[in-house]
Amino acid sequence: MPDLIQKMGVPAQFLAQATSAVQLGFVAGTLVFAFLAVSDRLAATKVYFVSACIAAAFNMGLLFTLIDSETIFVLRFGTGFFLAGIYPVGMKIAAEHFKEKLGAVLGWLVGALVLGTAFPHLIKTFTQNLPWQMVFQTTSALAILGGLGMVLLVKNGNPATTNTPLRFTAFLEGFRIPAFKSASFGYFGHMWELYSFWAFVPWMIGAWNQSNNQHLSIPLYSFLIIAIGFPACVLSGQLSLQFGAKKIASIALACSGTCCMISPLFLQVPAQWIFLGFLFFWSMMVIADSPLFSSLVAKNAPLKSRGSALTIVNCIGFTITIISIITIQQLSVLLSPRFLYLVLAIGPVLGLIGLHQKHQP
Repeated sequence: MPDLIQKMGVPAQFLAQATSAVQLGFVAGTLVFAFLAVSDRLAATKVYFVSACIAAAFNMGLLFTLIDSETIFVLRFGTGFFLAGIYPVGMKIAAEHFKEKLGAVLGWLVGALVLGTAFPHLIKTFTQNLPWQMVFQTTSALAILGGLGMVLLVKNGNPATTNTPLRFTAFLEGFRIPAFKSASFGYFGHMWELYSFWAFVPWMIGAWNQSNNQHLSIPLYSFLIIAIGFPACVLSGQLSLQFGAKKIASIALACSGTCCMISPLFLQVPAQWIFLGFLFFWSMMVIADSPLFSSLVAKNAPLKSRGSALTIVNCIGFTITIISIITIQQLSVLLSPRFLYLVLAIGPVLGLIGLHQKHQP
């Protein structure tokens, strides 16, 4: 995206708008998917496959159209819209196949999301001397392969239920369940921090390079820092089997919130190993709770509307990420880079309060 933005000659701030377009599309998609109960009424693996192919087509659209800022926004929005048929639907499929060890299984699923998020940075690392189009071509091809793998190799846990009457408020039923609501509020706090951290990791490295006159590879270290969330998710999922998902999620959320609050001490420290070590640790903690929140939400969702309940929680969560990313972007012109991410601590604090709120019996 920075290469594309440079080619267009628009301000660097457009990067945050392009990123938010994907999030906004995802929010719109999850609203539509939840409202129509798509993943509860149709074969989930087929929904996943079709959504992956259409999202890839929107992604590739950047290569075949007259590029301007409005076109980029629309295409990124379209990609995000059909991601609504991938991530929450994937969680529903996992919940149908693995009921007993769902936290551990979702550790692998969310870990795959982390690697997918990090992978374009790795592609960028190895294609720096090649056209920027290579990143879009590669990620689109991988998306289609992922969809094919799902529809060919995974059986539907439950049969399609298109004959079930369509209830337009089914996606709200989960919020009547206290445990579902608590897990959802914890997840919302987590989402305030997560995607802003991922979106601005390259900025953090770039600011450190400038401050210390260094030349760390931004795409390579962005990949490594984000990708370390994969083993963190797998480990947290395994730990949840022994200590409980809520406890491990609370520890991870508290640690990531602490990282937000102490970030001014580490983001411009001259010692490279301290700076990178801090970002690696923060990256592990910022995502380690994600599969556990997904597990808690899935376990406590109403059985007949589980897919829709998961989708609406994702919808709200990603709406929060848009506000967070735009907030950081706006503050970036007012604050020094080292103080910029203090505002992310709001999410973990409110998330912990929501996760541990007491309910009337």
